[in-house]
Amino acid sequence: MASLCRRAVFQACSRTFSTAPVCGKYRRDQMPDPMDLATGLEKRELLAYQSGNDDPFMMKGIIRGPGTKDQPNEVPSAFNSRIVGCICEEDSTSILWMWLHSGIPRRCKCGHWFKLVKKTPI
Repeated sequence: MASLCRRAVFQACSRTFSTAPVCGKYRRDQMPDPMDLATGLEKRELLAYQSGNDDPFMMKGIIRGPGTKDQPNEVPSAFNSRIVGCICEEDSTSILWMWLHSGIPRRCKCGHWFKLVKKTPI
């Protein structure tokens, strides 16, 4: 009776284990393509890189232009406000940070003007 009970427990708890390779388009020695595994924001970022946009989140520095009140430096943003850092002098080791809000140009302490420009997100 005890052996019958033990056999029933082992049969209920046993799981099948297979060593056969998974059927798919990749061989055992090949890693899957990241585009097949990515989802959401990561996939949109990879698609932007493939289309030639190397800065999909607009994080690279912008070279200042004339920066006058009539022709301010345009800073792209998908939101109504953005924080901007200005390196006022070329050899400066500090950055002056300021908030830009849409529709309101702002002047840095060094005299350059900045304006927020709407840009659609990726």
